[in-house]
Amino acid sequence: MLAATGRIVRLDVEESKLVYERFSDIPLVSLSQAQRAQLPIMNWVGSVYQGLPRDLLKFNPHPGSYLAFLGRISPEKRVDIAIEVALRVGIPLKIAAKVDAVDSEYFDTVIKPKLCPPSVEYVGEIAEHEKNEFLGNAIALLFTIGWPEPFGLAMVEALACGVPVVACPYGSVLEVVRDGETGFIGSTVEELVAAVKRIDKLSRASCRAEFDGRFTSSHMALRYEQIYLDLIRAREDKLGLRVAHTNGVAQKNPAP
Repeated sequence: MLAATGRIVRLDVEESKLVYERFSDIPLVSLSQAQRAQLPIMNWVGSVYQGLPRDLLKFNPHPGSYLAFLGRISPEKRVDIAIEVALRVGIPLKIAAKVDAVDSEYFDTVIKPKLCPPSVEYVGEIAEHEKNEFLGNAIALLFTIGWPEPFGLAMVEALACGVPVVACPYGSVLEVVRDGETGFIGSTVEELVAAVKRIDKLSRASCRAEFDGRFTSSHMALRYEQIYLDLIRAREDKLGLRVAHTNGVAQKNPAP
């Protein structure tokens, strides 16, 4: 769920729980199974991963010479961990991220002092059409979050480019990244450093295949369609209606 600012509304805070408890009977679709754990009382009727058009981002079989961090600079995104990992492993880190007004002090006091181009370079927020080059040329995406993020679209964008993901085990990470196949998952800086050092063992073609098989917009649309159809059928059963469905379209049967 998104706020007016475009940021995902956190469900793991008391304010959200108080609101949603009042409407716990309303059918909801989660962005991941992990999201449901934050509000188990809700009427979750399905889970749909976010998807992207198949041809939006191109597969790049040849990695460049840097690690990438993509998204937003805020305390819960833990770009500071990404910086430490990059420095320890000795590979340049490029940070493409926005800084919201609410996080400007955090950026100025915590992150900015850690920047040391070219070892750690902040390139600012990038446009959608720039992601293909930024991600495609990366050795790996560092997704070092420190909160139960419902879904990290940056991981999917990386996979679409054939880029493996090195991530911390929070939120949807365990559902998106196949540890040892499309990336590595580590709980400590030491584990993340070790993961980056063996990232060349992973197949970039397998990363792209994972995107094609699970995270396209077509997969997302079909999953939503099935959930809506199931809800319609459940409602019809409750009302005692006799309805036949052909190709996902409801057609009333004539009375006997």
